[in-house]
Amino acid sequence: MKHNLYIIFLILLLFFSAQIIGLIITERYSVKSLPLGLEKVELNQKTSYLPFFITILVATGLSLLLMRTNIKWLWIAWFFMSISIALTIAFSAWLPIYISIIASIILTSIKIFKRNIYVHNFTELFAYGGLIALFAGSFNIFSATVLLLLISIYDMIAVWKTKHMIKIAKFQSDLKIFAGILIPYKNRVAILGGGDIAFPLLFAAAAVPLLSLYSVIIPIFSTTALFFLFYFGEKKKFYPAMPFLTIGCLVGLCVLKLLQFIF
Repeated sequence: MKHNLYIIFLILLLFFSAQIIGLIITERYSVKSLPLGLEKVELNQKTSYLPFFITILVATGLSLLLMRTNIKWLWIAWFFMSISIALTIAFSAWLPIYISIIASIILTSIKIFKRNIYVHNFTELFAYGGLIALFAGSFNIFSATVLLLLISIYDMIAVWKTKHMIKIAKFQSDLKIFAGILIPYKNRVAILGGGDIAFPLLFAAAAVPLLSLYSVIIPIFSTTALFFLFYFGEKKKFYPAMPFLTIGCLVGLCVLKLLQFIF
């Protein structure tokens, strides 16, 4: 096992919770406007995977550039702004905008400068829902599936071939700023990258745009796939999580369609 069962359970619980909270947030924004004067990204649902994937490549390139130039303050500023906005969107699904802004700034400040592990993981539960709320309407099942496949291939290359994703993760760890779930234990750290939370959530939101009993099916299967990765993975080895999560999402989609057909 990559980690002991207790740590694996904690990661799975946080991942599944982030999926469900994210689905609730995206569903609420299907009937209301985004805060801060933001507009939802509008892309052609048939081809939205292409500009989205290109944006990811560009963002990765900028991350590598910041690493090479070692401009730490710019990385911190970028991270602070991104998390604050994502949390503001997430909290505004329930709270008044001013309370959401104040809470987001306080929590992000603690997350980055005080480095409280409980605050860090708490914000991870909400941030991706706020992020995906910007893009969910631009994806249907087809485009979300293609995006998952592209990201899975890219993740394998980035972890096993070029290894630049490992370098980015280590750079974030050195700065003590990490996008994703983070659980330290016994002089070790269990992590799950932010993209591994966001992309399955985007797929689930595209597959079940309105909340129902069916909404939990894809998160259940993606969480199960994540369990297999951690249970059969080896210690001190890096694995691309997206191929496993993609399989879980697609199996979940098949089960979802079967249940919808039966009932």
